[in-house]
Amino acid sequence: MTDDSPWRSRDFRTLFTATAFSQLGTNIGYVAVPLIAVSALDASAGEVGLLATLSTVAFLLIGLPAGAWVDRMRHRRVLITADLVRAGLFASVPSAWALDALTLEHLYVVVLLNGCATVFFDVGSQSILPRLVGREGLVRANAAVVSLQAAGNVAGRGAGGGIVQLFTAPVAVIGVGVLYLASAVRLMLPSAGRARRQADGVLAHGADGAAVPPGSDGGRDASRGGLAAQIAEGLRHVLRNAELRALALTASLTNLGAQIVNTLLPVLFTRELGLSAGVLGLYWAAGGAGILLGARCARPVARRLGHGRTLGVAGLVMAPTALIVPLIGPGPWLWLAGAGWMLVTFKIGVDNVLGVSLRQRLTPDPLLGRMNATFRFMLTGAIAVGSAVAGLIGELAGLRVAMWVGAGCLTLAFLPVFLSPVRRRRELPQPWAPVHPAGSPPKERTTGA
Repeated sequence: MTDDSPWRSRDFRTLFTATAFSQLGTNIGYVAVPLIAVSALDASAGEVGLLATLSTVAFLLIGLPAGAWVDRMRHRRVLITADLVRAGLFASVPSAWALDALTLEHLYVVVLLNGCATVFFDVGSQSILPRLVGREGLVRANAAVVSLQAAGNVAGRGAGGGIVQLFTAPVAVIGVGVLYLASAVRLMLPSAGRARRQADGVLAHGADGAAVPPGSDGGRDASRGGLAAQIAEGLRHVLRNAELRALALTASLTNLGAQIVNTLLPVLFTRELGLSAGVLGLYWAAGGAGILLGARCARPVARRLGHGRTLGVAGLVMAPTALIVPLIGPGPWLWLAGAGWMLVTFKIGVDNVLGVSLRQRLTPDPLLGRMNATFRFMLTGAIAVGSAVAGLIGELAGLRVAMWVGAGCLTLAFLPVFLSPVRRRRELPQPWAPVHPAGSPPKERTTGA
């Protein structure tokens, strides 16, 4: 392995393993929860849309302050607490089912609180990554993480559909809670050879092995200034930078379109097409396979075409394939729509690796938590909006109209990046200096063409 390999870091391996358990649980739940609502509680398209909205609305409610809070906290404890909370929430669902007391309102509360915990887990894990692997190892580390997420889509959603079909959805939800618990336990175990050298234990060291003070933001005291001022600083950093702004807009439009489509798939599959939960899981698994392939191809293609050019070309060539997805139907149309969806998600996999790596390299350490929180606010906020839009259009105009709206968003999503300076960037920018005196990050040193 080369010197910039993220696998040299024990703490990265710990985070990766814990994230694997977490991703698998999340994706099984992604299939199981709406199927419980549709098949067991007879939820309508609007109610399924509300369920999906509540599962992500936490990023709109607390996404921005979460970045400032995470910058002040010990990241390992944030991740462990989030996993334990999620495990407890999902354990309540089969318990209520066994007592014949499960209601839609119960599911609404579970997904809302689960979303709050996920905010902290996602922001914390993305913020700690550059310190674990170093800035030079970011592309490889992000490729590994995105590949893991895609593999979780394939295994988790495929397994979720199969488990629901064979053992019922509440049994699948038990597995979700167990996997979140396994993630927390993995994070609690000390790293080999470096057990708890600081109060924060694992994930408390930088990529070079140097200790990072618990709760440190990597250069500047995260507590300086009020919460509103810190949130505003993160927003300014993202929205005033043309490249970060373009990445955020493209990713938000992608999430909006994808969520409109995904929210209504359980209703479309089970009621209009008469297909089983297993087929739905396989369809979603095909999307995960597309993300996995895109993530694996991102680095070699970027080396050949250039970092920004790859992001632009992938969107121009593959985004229009989203227009095949609303044609989904029985027989060959199911396979055709699945192929279109796989190409769309291939592009998403490329975007995830290269886009996340670029935004991390464009951001100094003291702003990583707030930058990630700003992106998560916009990206997952778009998912919440997409869920609500899907339910509304599905109720008023029908499932097919909603699917076409989602496909249209996916088709146009590449334009902000394609029309921005990102498309002209040949390479990633040079890493930021670790400390910025007087609280002002220096101007970025650009190496793009």
